[in-house]
Formats: sequence, C-alpha cells, structure tokens
Amino acid sequence: MQNKNNVNFKIGNVKIGLDAPLFVMAGPCVIESKNICLDIANRLVEIAEKCKVGIIFKASFDKANRSSISSFRGLGLQKGLEILAEVRRHTNLPVMTDVHEPAQADVVSKVVDCLQVPAFLCRQTDLLCACARTKKPVNVKKGQFISPPEMKNIIEKIHSYGNKKIILTERGTFFGYNRLVNDMTAIETMKKLGCPVVFDATHSTQLPAGLGKQSAGLRQMAPILAKAAIAAGANGLFIEVHTNPEKSKSDAASIMPIDWLEDLINVCKQIFKIVRRQKNS
Repeated sequence: MQNKNNVNFKIGNVKIGLDAPLFVMAGPCVIESKNICLDIANRLVEIAEKCKVGIIFKASFDKANRSSISSFRGLGLQKGLEILAEVRRHTNLPVMTDVHEPAQADVVSKVVDCLQVPAFLCRQTDLLCACARTKKPVNVKKGQFISPPEMKNIIEKIHSYGNKKIILTERGTFFGYNRLVNDMTAIETMKKLGCPVVFDATHSTQLPAGLGKQSAGLRQMAPILAKAAIAAGANGLFIEVHTNPEKSKSDAASIMPIDWLEDLINVCKQIFKIVRRQKNS
C-alpha cells in the first residue's frame, strides 16, 4: 500500500518519486573552481546520455563541517552560486547544493533546483523550515547519530510549511569512533514514511577524522555499497566524483573517480529493474 504522503515531483527535468526511474546525484564534494566543475558536469552529461539516467549535479559552495580549521571549505556563497548557475546554463543539468544557515536558503533557492540539508544539521528546525519555505525540493541527509524512524519528525517540520517535495538520504551511522556502517533496512524504513530514499555511496565509506585533521575513507567500497543499496530498494544514488580524486580538496579518500561511474550506473540500473519487477509481481 502506497504511503498517503508520497508525492511525485521533478528536480529540473529529473523525475523523483517512490515509483520514478532510478536517478543519480553526482559531482565534486566542494566547488574548487569553475573549470573543475564544468569538466565534471560535462562528463556527467555524457554519462547521463549513455546510461539514459537522470543526473543532478551536486557541489558545495561551503563545507562548514570540515575536521580542521585549516581545511579548504570552498569558494563561498556568492562565487559558488555563480559557478553553479554557469554549470546549469552550460549543461542543462539541474543543480543542488548544501545550505548551512536559515538565511542562506532563500538566496540559494533562486539559483539551484534542490536544496540539501547536511547530515549534521538534519535536526535544525530553523534550517529545515527555511528550506521548506522556498518550495524547492529538499534533500535531507539522515544524521549519522539518529535512527531511520526519527526522520518522520524531520518530514513533519518540512510539511508544516506545505512543502512535500522531500528526499531522504542514507549516508551511514556511527559505529564507535572513526567508523560508519550501513543498515540497508533503513532504506525501506524511510521509504515507508512516504519519501523517496537516496543512498550516499561515497560518504558511507568515510572513516570520520580517521587521519586526524581529515577523514580517511575506502572509496573502493563505494560501488559495492551502491549496488547493495539499489538491491535493498533505494530510489536513487548520491555519489561524489572527481576527475582527479587524490587531488580533491575535500573527501579525497572517499570521493570516487568519475571513470567508474558509467559502469556502476549500468549495473545498478539492471538491479533496479529486477527489484522493480519483483515489487510489481
């Protein structure tokens, strides 16, 4: 029985919903430069066409939760939004970025197609309500510190402003110090709340602060987790990619080489079709 809260909507031209086709959110962790973003976005356009899958470009203008004060955070709000707007104009890809403060939501919503609430901020009521008021789709990452059923409270905060265009993203749960694990049953639990669920395959491989002043990671595990999540019923994937991962200024240990993405999407599409057939049989 379909949840009464289920709403189908679009992010740009990408269909989103519990019964929509597989979609992908991808891009660099942080906006490093216009050239890097455009290079990655152009590659994503090619992959979207080859794989026949909707792709949303994601990059952050600011990474406010870096491990160290000396870590690169991004190019800031104004410059970051200018680059995201250029990516959107140049490629026609819909774009998404993080917001960290309520005052950013309205400004950011005028440029992007979807607002993202970072995992560490997923319970911040003022931030959630500010995003909801924009009427733009909102992707909320489940905090590493809360249970899947608790996401119901987050959904209710956004619904209270009449916005039902919500995506929930699973990105791992703290398992002791410097370790994340994934409970794939969380995907089905959150889908029953009436929202499509995305699986964040790259952040799930992080070892938070595992290198002291930055996170370690196991990027080679991202494809395995992505395939497992689609088999568990995920509606979409979130995968941070880079043309030169080792030189990425954020999440270098977990960000995935963009060269892996096409093959991974093709495999995940096949798994997605099998899961969908079983659901409808």
